[in-house]
Amino acid sequence: MRNTFYISCPIDTYSGYGARSRDFVKAIIESEKYDVVIVPQRWGDTRKGFINDFKEWGFLNNYLMDNVNLHREKPDIWCQITVPNEFQAIGRYNIGLTAGIETTQCAASWIEGCNRMNLVLTSSTHSKNVLEITKYKVVDKNNPEISTELKLTTPVEVLIEGVNLNVYKPLKTPMTSNKLYKHIDSIPENFAYLFVGHWLQGEMGEDRKNVGLMLKAFYEVFKNKSNAPALILKSSCGKGSHMDRREIMRRINAIRKTIDAKIIPNVYLIHGDLSDAEINELYNHPKVKSMISATKGEGFGRPLLEFALTGKPVIASGWSGQTDFLDSKHN
Repeated sequence: MRNTFYISCPIDTYSGYGARSRDFVKAIIESEKYDVVIVPQRWGDTRKGFINDFKEWGFLNNYLMDNVNLHREKPDIWCQITVPNEFQAIGRYNIGLTAGIETTQCAASWIEGCNRMNLVLTSSTHSKNVLEITKYKVVDKNNPEISTELKLTTPVEVLIEGVNLNVYKPLKTPMTSNKLYKHIDSIPENFAYLFVGHWLQGEMGEDRKNVGLMLKAFYEVFKNKSNAPALILKSSCGKGSHMDRREIMRRINAIRKTIDAKIIPNVYLIHGDLSDAEINELYNHPKVKSMISATKGEGFGRPLLEFALTGKPVIASGWSGQTDFLDSKHN
């Protein structure tokens, strides 16, 4: 009889964690070593419905179980793919899988969550190091003279994220029939930078991926230039709605209005859902010359790895998760 392997994760969401979940679950299923049960979770405000939208992932519906009584059905192996403060020891053996942290120290609740598990798997050397070096002094409320040290006691290993090499690769023959391809083909610029990622909460310079400040810098560097490049933003606030698109356009226009110049370079927004194949076609478009990211930190940075497989240059921050696969000499 095979062990039961329950995996709690945002598998049906349009998010980085959703993509990570699907890859991990697919690998466990294909190992044929376990009886797999998927316990679907939300991921913030990101939209659900990915599995039914993309038929190649429809097989996952056979493993979904929404109403699981975990107090009665104790899994042999329990895995949660989420942020560490949400980790709970439900099974006989418990695994926490997380992209980890984008800063130099994680919250105490993250260390406490990791210590509830038997094993923690994270996406990058950066995240592993931060979890291992984070320490807190915990003072006894009843006796301030007594204190203990809170630190990671659970083993942590790097399980690097990957990409499908059958999808993400240089294209010898451009997909000129693709609607998106034709739109990019129609822009007047022959050189375009590309950014792919969510535009998260916060004013300019406050959002973690630093989209606002990156956009401001692009405008300032190339203003008043007659042959300026373009910037293509494949972005959203986490949803595919018209309201979400309007919010992204509002942010772009607000930054554009701060630029004192006669000539302002063009920024083009791609908003909405694309398949993996369409994303790779976007990466390979001959007008897209480089990917840029001013991110303040990544647990991994999947779009950066996907784009790097085209052989085109990537301009990114020189620290955090993406340095596992981007040569620091060329970031």
